[in-house]
Amino acid sequence: MIEVFVLAFALSMDAFAVSVGLGSKNQQSQFRLGLTCAIYFGLFQGLMPLIGYLGGKGVLGFIEDYANWIAFALLLLIGAKMIYESISEGIEEDIVKISHRVMLTLAIATSIDAMAAGFSLTLLNVNAFIACLLIGIITFIMSWFGVIVGIKNGTWLESKAELLGGVILILIGIKILLF
Repeated sequence: MIEVFVLAFALSMDAFAVSVGLGSKNQQSQFRLGLTCAIYFGLFQGLMPLIGYLGGKGVLGFIEDYANWIAFALLLLIGAKMIYESISEGIEEDIVKISHRVMLTLAIATSIDAMAAGFSLTLLNVNAFIACLLIGIITFIMSWFGVIVGIKNGTWLESKAELLGGVILILIGIKILLF
């Protein structure tokens, strides 16, 4: 179960980083923006891995011999993407107004990685529904916290969070491959 906590924390780093960026704009009240980010990101980060898990379960019989390698490759790619994004400009720099449409777009964009990572849940000995609920809850908390950090401290932590999340996902992939 510790792998699920680590995976949830790593997946929440994308949402955390975007929340920091949005919080630094501080266009709304801290409470409202924090709740909006937490709900959107928590919901999508919780649902997308479930979709990836169910898709992975559907094809697992066909690819069972290569499942560890596929999970490793997916987590390596997601981690590398997060590391790359940690050194490039974030999308939230271009956002002028934080609307529900913008939040929906950001929630989908930050959770696509979680859908691919959901495939790795097929290889862990965990209840996928509980794991996805935990991912959603941790992302909810980290998104709210990200808004607070962004409002109080600007964006200095934003890229470091994505970098840490990327490294953790790569390490989880290596663990799946080796053990």
